[in-house]
Amino acid sequence: MEVLEKLYEMTAFGELLEQPATLLMLFFAFLLLWMGIAKRFEPLLLVPIAFGLLLANFPGGMMSVTPDNEVNNIAHLTILEIAKEHGIMNMLYYLLIKTGLLPPLIFMGVGAMTDFGPMLRNLRLAFFGAAAQIGIFTVMISAVLLGFSNQEAAALGIIGGADGPTAIYTAIVLAPRLLGPIAIAAYSYMALVPVIIPLVVKYTVSKKELGINMKEQEKMYPNKVKIKNIRTLKIIFPIVLGTIVSLLVPSSVPLVGMLLFGNLIKEIGTDTNRLFKAASETIMNAATIFLGLTVGATMTASTFLNTETLLIVAGGFLAFAISIGGGIMAVKVYNLFSKKKINPLIGATGLSAVPMASRVANEIALQHDPKNHILQYAMSSNISGVIGSAVAAGVLISFLS
Repeated sequence: MEVLEKLYEMTAFGELLEQPATLLMLFFAFLLLWMGIAKRFEPLLLVPIAFGLLLANFPGGMMSVTPDNEVNNIAHLTILEIAKEHGIMNMLYYLLIKTGLLPPLIFMGVGAMTDFGPMLRNLRLAFFGAAAQIGIFTVMISAVLLGFSNQEAAALGIIGGADGPTAIYTAIVLAPRLLGPIAIAAYSYMALVPVIIPLVVKYTVSKKELGINMKEQEKMYPNKVKIKNIRTLKIIFPIVLGTIVSLLVPSSVPLVGMLLFGNLIKEIGTDTNRLFKAASETIMNAATIFLGLTVGATMTASTFLNTETLLIVAGGFLAFAISIGGGIMAVKVYNLFSKKKINPLIGATGLSAVPMASRVANEIALQHDPKNHILQYAMSSNISGVIGSAVAAGVLISFLS
C-alpha cells in the first residue's frame, strides 16, 4: 500500500482533483490544438501556444511561467537561477519574451517574406491600411472607461491591428501581466479572419459596391505615374522608410526597423541570399516555436480564468471588427469624391493579417464577379496595415511607457 501511495503521489491526479479549474484550462488547450491541427487555423502559432498551455497546466511539471511580482520577485535572478528555481520555461520566458527579443525577430522574418511591390504600385490604396487602425484607438478608449489602466487599454486595443507579434510586443512593454490573454485573443482572431471579414462585409457593403472591378477602373482611369525600375524602388523603399520612422517614431523601430531590414535583404537578391534564408526560415521558425510555447505557458488557471480575461477576449473581437469596418468606411468616403472607384473590400484588408485577409477579400469579390481579381490591390492595403499597426504600437508605447 505504501508503494501504491507513493506511485499515486508521484502522478498529477491528486493535484488535478484539488484544482478543478485546471481541468478547464486543459480542455481549452485541447480545443486550441483541435483548431490548429484539424481546422488549420494559424497552426504555426496556435499549435505551439496550445501545447505550451497544455504543459503549463499539468501540476508538478514546473512548465508554467511564474509572474514577477512582490511574492515572486524573479527579475533580480540570473538566468541560471531562474532555470534552477523555477524551471526551463521560466528561463526561456524571461530570456526571450520579457526582454522583447522574439517579436522583432519574427518581424524580420515577416519582412523577408513580404513583397512591397503591390503597395508601391498602388500607393493610394496604402492609406486604407492606416484607416483600418481605428479599431485600436476605439477599443483603447472603451477599455479605459471599463476600468483598465491606460497601459493595459493600449495593449488590449492593439489586438485590432491583427498582428500577433505587435500585440505581444506591446503587452510586454505596457502590460506584461496580460500577455497570455492578449496573445491568445490576437492569434485566435487572426485565425478567424476568414469568418470575421465576411461577417463585417455582409452588414456594411452593398452588392453594387462588391461588384466594383478594380482592373476595369484601372483601364478607365489609368495611373499617370509609371514606375520604370521597380527593383531599385523596392531596395530604396525600406531604407528611406526606415530612416523616416526612426526619426518620427523611434519607439516603433524594434518592429518596423526589423521588418524593413528583413525585406531589404530579400530585395537585394543573390548577394544577401544566405541572410534572407536565415531570416525567413531558420530564425523565423525557431522564434515562432519559442514564442508560442512561452506565451502559452503564461496561461494558468489562476491568471487566465477571471472577468478581466473575458473582457480582453470580447474587446479583441470588437477591435478586429471596428478595424475592418473602419477601412471599409474610409473607402466609401473616398468613392464619394473620386471618379475612380475602389472596391470596399480593399479597405477591409487594412488589417495586418498578411496575406490571409487579402485572400479572403479576393474570394468574396470572385463570388460576386468571377472576373474581379482584387488580390494585388488588396495586398497594397494589407501590407501597409502591417507597417501601420507597428507604428501605432510605437506611438502608444512612446506616450504610455
